[in-house]
Amino acid sequence: MTLNKQYTNEFTRIIEQLDGDIDSRRAAFAYMENSTAIVHYELAESSFVPRLFDRATYDEMKHVAETTHTICEKVMRHYLDDADYRQIFEYDERLADLIMIPQRYDALLPFARFDIFLNEDDLTSGFCELNADGSSGMNEDRELNISLANSKTMQEFKKNHTVQTSDLFYPWVDEFIRIYNTFENRVEHPTFAIVDFMENAVVDEFKVYCTYFARRGYPCIVADVRDLVFEDGVLRTKSGRRVDAIWRRSVTNDILNHWDESQPLIEATRAGAVALIGSFAGHIVHDKQIFDALFHPKTRAFLTQEECDFVDAHVPQTKFLDDAHINLDEVRANKDSWIIKPTDQYGAADVYAGQMHTQEEWEAIVSKFANGAAGAPFLVQTYLTPYETDVLPIVPDMLERDAADIPRQLRPYKNLNGLYVFNGTFAGVFSRLGPNAIISNPMGDLTSATIWVDCDL
Repeated sequence: MTLNKQYTNEFTRIIEQLDGDIDSRRAAFAYMENSTAIVHYELAESSFVPRLFDRATYDEMKHVAETTHTICEKVMRHYLDDADYRQIFEYDERLADLIMIPQRYDALLPFARFDIFLNEDDLTSGFCELNADGSSGMNEDRELNISLANSKTMQEFKKNHTVQTSDLFYPWVDEFIRIYNTFENRVEHPTFAIVDFMENAVVDEFKVYCTYFARRGYPCIVADVRDLVFEDGVLRTKSGRRVDAIWRRSVTNDILNHWDESQPLIEATRAGAVALIGSFAGHIVHDKQIFDALFHPKTRAFLTQEECDFVDAHVPQTKFLDDAHINLDEVRANKDSWIIKPTDQYGAADVYAGQMHTQEEWEAIVSKFANGAAGAPFLVQTYLTPYETDVLPIVPDMLERDAADIPRQLRPYKNLNGLYVFNGTFAGVFSRLGPNAIISNPMGDLTSATIWVDCDL
């Protein structure tokens, strides 16, 4: 049993004793309204109640994150080195080619966020998904912690506890620089770029990182993949700015969808003219079929017994949604036990939890996506029930309402814990919560600040 629930109860009791701490809630809301916590050009929805974690939770999250990273790197290495092993994955031919482009630096999986459902009573957990390309949320956590730091509730809570937040900026910036310095074609005084397709990008987060790179003495710009030009062995932006290293935030399926426009980036990477951090090999982790691959005999052959036990304990059953891989009648008959997902997508697009649908709707969903009917492969995965904690739901007109009309009632929300890993080292948590069986922005999710309590990290 962790102390997390005790900490949360103490925090919410303080709110109650302060008659809702309305002034602090308004101040936090106003701060966030004017913050850089903007995701896909919309302000992130957030909670005044943070996620408060104890040392036992930190240690377990660190263990899960770093063990997962080790396993993922082993899978990636065997994919790159063993042509026979590659056959257990089903990728677009273009993607398979991109994955094999040499990295030319010493980090195989530089940046990742592993999303888990953690039971905070017994510290068991299971995976939702693994993210490498495009992992985000770091700036939301930073801004949320700033918004809460001076609240009356937090000041009262700190009278009895020490609290710490995670630095998700300088440690990654420093690690990125270290990785670049191992790049075989590194140059003196390089310029870095954070690259994505801007309509899908978390641009404000990118800009914050640019300021941190600048503080370390490295100029860093934000660029759209389509604005890159590769000429005379040098990658530049359309404005002529040279780019020597890229933090790739563009997920690979976006690269495939903009194939022709992505060729300058691809050609420069293939030529070794730019350090692409992380490489296209990160897609092996990003693609959800890795969950099935982890149970394949060829994978089990190179994992240790402890790693196999870890996979058995944490990875939900994941199969292609087709007759060749799973009994579809069983999937249809037991809707509450399953969730359907695309193999390679993000933002909870085309994700369906059986619990949220009638039997008739569920059978129609299975028919729509099974056996490649939608034109792309889909997976079916064991549904894991998220752990619930109390939050104060969003009040959009917080600043306009009379204090007496601002809701004070707590509601239980389901938790999703995103574990950040910077080149193998656990760095912190992205805490997302939602009222529904699927935790995502379209389903009314929100973000909470992550705080370590009495941890002495």
